[in-house]
Amino acid sequence: MTVLLLSVLILLEAGFMIFELTRKSSKKEWTTKRIILNAAEIIVFFAMVLLPGIDTGFRFAGLIFMLVLRTVVSGIYWLAFRKSTKTKKKAAIVFGGLFGALLIASSALPAFLFTDYAGRPLTGPYKVLEADAILIDRSRVEEFENDGSYREVPVYFFYPDGATEKMPLVIFSHGAFGYYQSNASMFMELASNGYVVASIEHPYHSIFTHDSTGKTIIADSGFLNDSMTIGSSDASEAEVFEVTTKWMELRTADMNFAIDSFKAKNTDSWYIENDQKDGVLQAVSLIDTDRIGLIGHSMGGATAVTCGRRDDISAVVDLDGTMLGENLGINGNDIIINEEPYKTPLLNLQSQSHHEQAVEAEKIGYAYSNNIVIKNADTAYSTYFANSGHMDFTDLPLFSPVLAKNLGTGDVDNTVMIDTLNGLVLRFFDCYLKGDGNFSVNEHY
Repeated sequence: MTVLLLSVLILLEAGFMIFELTRKSSKKEWTTKRIILNAAEIIVFFAMVLLPGIDTGFRFAGLIFMLVLRTVVSGIYWLAFRKSTKTKKKAAIVFGGLFGALLIASSALPAFLFTDYAGRPLTGPYKVLEADAILIDRSRVEEFENDGSYREVPVYFFYPDGATEKMPLVIFSHGAFGYYQSNASMFMELASNGYVVASIEHPYHSIFTHDSTGKTIIADSGFLNDSMTIGSSDASEAEVFEVTTKWMELRTADMNFAIDSFKAKNTDSWYIENDQKDGVLQAVSLIDTDRIGLIGHSMGGATAVTCGRRDDISAVVDLDGTMLGENLGINGNDIIINEEPYKTPLLNLQSQSHHEQAVEAEKIGYAYSNNIVIKNADTAYSTYFANSGHMDFTDLPLFSPVLAKNLGTGDVDNTVMIDTLNGLVLRFFDCYLKGDGNFSVNEHY
């Protein structure tokens, strides 16, 4: 239906342009008809809202704004030329028609890039509330700035509405160029089933976030360049290790600081907007600091695994992440991997390609961190999703199939996969954070 809407609006623009080229209208006459056309386009849009796939949400907000703004501008233009008898030039008519079509197409772009995804149905008894704060680590100076400011870690809470008893805490770390809502359906599912979820952001590694001054922070260009460099086939093991070690030091420091902050519950040292204070205090009051689980996607999974070696962590989930933080050094061309027993229960969920790489590494005797950590773990589960890609472990394919495809997806049914994934994570944390039931996984899903 979006294509139909776009086609109708562009045809109106083209029809108006062709009609006016056959006539000799004054500027006043042309502007009057332009206002009528713009109003007609607004009517067409709202009439088509009755059809499925078209709404007044964010996907079409830009188009609505543009149609209304053009009508207002046309009205102002009419006031300026209401007494003009000069003939409207054909070149201006053509330009106006082409520019109008371009405006409509560009304004409608979000409708093609995004869906009206509003999350997945929740299985738990609780409604879910949200609140956010910024943790300020006064022991670290922000390395991406030169103003002496401290490192800040934004945190977003998802917590059960109306809960009174203490509940386990699950902390999430996003992937490279990720976003705190990358797995919002999972956070909502966990919170609806009696968990407090804290999704932290890693400024300058996330696609965008904000600091305590309200400044928007986008991903660092150096981080982007390093990502492209180590992604090339020419990068040596030593180069990859040097770069990824720096990344992991930053991220694990963020995660460790967040864990310590949540355990201390000293919210007076946090930056909290006034309208968020009640929510943050309520979420923090529900946290049982003796039951903490970590989870992350991609590099966030690596962060969770490394920080999961802490004695105060009870369970860890890695969503398709290479456990980079377990790489301790380089000996010639060989990676030195941490072989100390991994004592925290671990769930390793992989895409098909990641699984195949792990199998091949085992076959040829290549030291691969995931294989070694799992082999040396007291309790570890590993499975994969057939035909899945890296971004299928997030909500992005459901929210924006086009963007997700360009970033790496497989051929799975994303609705089925995300529900299965969220269900596995819930059962795992139920077992190891709540002591509820036993846990097992299939060889693959």
